[in-house]
Amino acid sequence: MEQITLNVNGMSCGHCVKAVEGSVGQLEGVHAVKVHLEDHKVEVEFDAQHVSVEKIKETIDEQGYDVV
Repeated sequence: MEQITLNVNGMSCGHCVKAVEGSVGQLEGVHAVKVHLEDHKVEVEFDAQHVSVEKIKETIDEQGYDVV
């Protein structure tokens, strides 16, 4: 199990939290997602054998947020 913290710009409300946590949480291999709105960070616990960091970043990007 791996854990990564991503800096994400553009998140500002509860809808943003639901969009990111919901979409990333549906990826196969993702075990936990936690958005820290005030810090502009997303913590993801995942199994690297099933999902890549790039796929996680892409999924956040698809929701309209910028991973920096």
